[in-house]
Amino acid sequence: MPAQTVLLLTPPFTQLNTPYPATAYLKGFLNAQAKAGMPVVAHQADLGIEVILKLFSAQGLAAMFAELDAAEVALSDNSYRICRLQRAYISTIGPVIRFLQNKNPTLAHSICDRTYLPEASRFAQLDELDWAFGSMGLHDKARHLATLYLEDLGDLIQEAVDPHFGFSRYAERLGRSATHFDPLQEALQAPPTRITTLLLEQLEAHVQRTRPDVVCLTVPFPGNLFGALTCGQYLKTHYPHIRVVLGGGYANTELRSVQEPRLFDCVDFVSLDDGEAPLLTLLDHIAGNRPLTQVKRVFARVDGVVKYHNGAPEKDVPQRETGTPDYRDLPLTDYLSVIEVVNPMHRLWSDGRWNKLTLAHGCYWGKCSFCDITLDYIKRYEPVTASLLCDRIEEIIEQTGQTGFHFVDEAAPPALMRDLALEIVRRKLTVTWWTNIRFEVSFTPDLCRLLKASGCIAVSGGLEVASDRLLDRMKKGVTVAQVARVADAFTQAGIMVHAYLMYGFPTQTMQETVDSLEMVRQLFQQGVVQSGFWHRFAMTSHSPVGQHPAAFDVQRIGPDVSAENGALFADNDLDHADPLGADHDLFAEGLRKSLFNYMHGVCFDFPLQEWFDFPIPPTTIPPRYIEKAIRQRPADSQRANALVVWTGGQPTLEVFEAAVPRSRRGQRVVEMAELEFYSKQNHWLLETELPVGEWLVAVLPDMDIDALTPMSMQRLQARYEEADLGDFELFKASAVWKQLRENGLLVV
Repeated sequence: MPAQTVLLLTPPFTQLNTPYPATAYLKGFLNAQAKAGMPVVAHQADLGIEVILKLFSAQGLAAMFAELDAAEVALSDNSYRICRLQRAYISTIGPVIRFLQNKNPTLAHSICDRTYLPEASRFAQLDELDWAFGSMGLHDKARHLATLYLEDLGDLIQEAVDPHFGFSRYAERLGRSATHFDPLQEALQAPPTRITTLLLEQLEAHVQRTRPDVVCLTVPFPGNLFGALTCGQYLKTHYPHIRVVLGGGYANTELRSVQEPRLFDCVDFVSLDDGEAPLLTLLDHIAGNRPLTQVKRVFARVDGVVKYHNGAPEKDVPQRETGTPDYRDLPLTDYLSVIEVVNPMHRLWSDGRWNKLTLAHGCYWGKCSFCDITLDYIKRYEPVTASLLCDRIEEIIEQTGQTGFHFVDEAAPPALMRDLALEIVRRKLTVTWWTNIRFEVSFTPDLCRLLKASGCIAVSGGLEVASDRLLDRMKKGVTVAQVARVADAFTQAGIMVHAYLMYGFPTQTMQETVDSLEMVRQLFQQGVVQSGFWHRFAMTSHSPVGQHPAAFDVQRIGPDVSAENGALFADNDLDHADPLGADHDLFAEGLRKSLFNYMHGVCFDFPLQEWFDFPIPPTTIPPRYIEKAIRQRPADSQRANALVVWTGGQPTLEVFEAAVPRSRRGQRVVEMAELEFYSKQNHWLLETELPVGEWLVAVLPDMDIDALTPMSMQRLQARYEEADLGDFELFKASAVWKQLRENGLLVV
């Protein structure tokens, strides 16, 4: 039986700096199937970065400017300026792209002197950001300027070439909340633009290179949908024998009720949820080995009607068996590290090449009322062992040569993060990583220090509404005070913190919005949160709010699926009325402006009223609420099965004699131990009684962070009592224990 060839594609546009991992996951899985004997060959491509590099080249810009000159289109003053400077743009674009690919680092000097790059409206914001460049290195400043240069060109493209263009979003407006297919159909039938022409040229090249039997299009976001359908439409027109499958996060959330038959003029199948098992059943069906009714979680058009097929007996592939993501044949050295925002935490999303990996499938919490907790990608929680994760980390490092990892979990489990950190250190892996978390009490200062030791540089988590009443109503499972203490623990460990913020949750009042902003102001003023982003609450079909709106005192509106409006296409974001809440849209700009300034460490003394052009009530939050919350850390309650980890290096011991007071009068001479410790940054001494000193010298190697088997607190206590040194609880209350804790003894 001949092997089936599968081409996995990411359509425009997701990120400039790193590939989206969906195709790498599926390719790694199909590789494992091929090794097990399945006749399948997998290829992958990121059409987004390929189109960007074709467009932003000397040849690409020259062709674009020539078309604009010939068309004589009316332009804004800003776009007219860019066109008049086209020679400068054409001559500089190649070196700038190579600089952003880290292939031309010395260009930073020319970029920073402000004479090399042509400048348009995006550079006007530099007057506001000049203060930031004092803390930025030369290359960072140059990358920020080069990013503004690309954004100027992007503004011209959006105005005069393709109104749907965006560096990380393409035709996002068409995909977002697209209840009906008509706008997409109209765009698909419109004359080709320079973007779609370049996209289809790249698609054709990959078809010729790989000769696929099946093309899989991943659509993680609304901004990928139009590009995916453009590719699908081309394939169905020119290569009708190629079967086209659409899947990804957008399909999983938006297309679960799809009824629109016109979608299937562009694709053959729409696959839902994890793609491994559905793809295997589809390949089996395409090979003629099973009927369509026996595939897994797939929509298809049958006799002009969209039908859902889920008759496969196979279960989903366990996370431990999905294989290691395979990033081979992606142009890893061609991605662009850009700096859109100078905030060190905020820039992680667009700066640097991050290998993306998942610690656990789903969310271990799975209760938040605004979240899609009824869907598989959230509700099916399935962690992977730390050992297997490190195996995958090592394999990906070997593939890519890159040691940066973004763990893309919904919320990384604290216990697994602890075990992973210990395994990373034990294997002496040099990695830099960041991930998403919940602000759990489990993230103690000690655990945060351990995560830092393993290479963690940043975490992002949901503070959401910054209101205890609303946090309780959304079943978030945290309080603002708890978030402050956890954020402080990460910050004190040297790990940056990004807060996802939300406004407009059902019944949120004007007062609560103002108080939430005050909470956020204090968190930034205290320096425990370094970055954030305000999101407008959206009611989704698969969340508890969307499914039971009356329980949250809101009213669902639409969508209109009457016969005259055509068949339902996408159904996720829901319009709703919030009669008990404020006019939430009023707050958008003020929240954005205030947060922008707080992220850059300024304007903390501005009254909150300064950010809004309408009257707001004064905040009811005490001015030192967050400061006091951080100080009121609960007493350290250590579990008997907690691990005791020593990070401070092994000591040498010197014995000396010391005179100590007798219980009644006079003195006696006793032998004492002086333990001398060297760490990477410090040198310090610890004095204690000789038996305790000798016991520490014996036990510290077994507690070392590199030890093969971590030691529990219970075992440490047993070792202490076996040495006949007295009451272990008294030892934990001693100055010796306190000094060890201050210098690297972690209880996690």
